Amino acid sequence: MKTVEDKREREKVLVSQMIAIYCRKKHHSKGELCPECAKLDAYARNKSDRCPFMESKTFCSNCKVHCYQPEMREKIREVMRFSGPRMMFHHPIVAVRHVIESNKEKRRMVNGRES
Repeated sequence: MKTVEDKREREKVLVSQMIAIYCRKKHHSKGELCPECAKLDAYARNKSDRCPFMESKTFCSNCKVHCYQPEMREKIREVMRFSGPRMMFHHPIVAVRHVIESNKEKRRMVNGRES
C-alpha cells in the first residue's frame, strides 16, 4: 500500500519534471531551471508538502480547494498545458500512470455523484 508520503513525493517529482520540460523548451534553460521556473517549482513543492488532502485526492486539479495564489495557479496551468502532452516522450511511465490515475478519479467522482 502506498503511503501518503510516497504519494506526496511522486506528485512533487511529477510537477518538477513538467516544470523542467517547460523551462527547457520555453526559456531555453540548460540543466538548471531559470529563476522564474525555480520559484514556481519551489512554490508547488511547498504546496504539496502542506496539502491536508493528500490522502484523498489524486492531483491538485481534482481538488475542491485551490490553495495556489491566482498568479501561480495560472503559471502552473500554463506549464501543465504545455508539458502534459510532451511527458509521453520524456517520462512515458509517469505519463501513463498519470492518465490512469486521472481516469480512475473521474470515474470515482461520477460514481460518487450518482450515489
